[in-house]
Amino acid sequence: MSNNSTDANAPLPRMSKKKAEEWARHWTQSMARTAKAEIVPETDPDLPAAEFTNCIGSKGESSDDGRFTLRYSVRAKLPQLQHAEAVRAVRDTLKKQGLTIQDFRNDPAVSPPNLLYAQHPENHQFISVRDSDEEHLVLIVSTPCLLPPGAEQQQW
Repeated sequence: MSNNSTDANAPLPRMSKKKAEEWARHWTQSMARTAKAEIVPETDPDLPAAEFTNCIGSKGESSDDGRFTLRYSVRAKLPQLQHAEAVRAVRDTLKKQGLTIQDFRNDPAVSPPNLLYAQHPENHQFISVRDSDEEHLVLIVSTPCLLPPGAEQQQW
């Protein structure tokens, strides 16, 4: 899924929406295991785990070649007293996997007290973990712009 170029016409990573969702689900499940938390099945149809959006370029350009991004978000049940330790454990695991930690905190004086933002330096997926409420963490995986297999990439 790598695209290190700043060239607007560099080949985009290819993945179907189904594969992207499976991949993101795998990431959130792995983070939940690391945090020793249990993913809560979403019961509100207005809050789907997977949200696909069209890619928007740095100058506001939009294409019609099917490219998309995915934001995959789940809640994970965990007692509040374990949140700080859980977020630290996820941070440490992501660092070992080569992700860049962009922001991290364990500070009960601010809201949310526990927060982690990380990004993969090559694949550019973005990871977020934070307190949701006293019993839940929110685990989020966001993809870079992806192009469906078989689609011809539009050039700018």
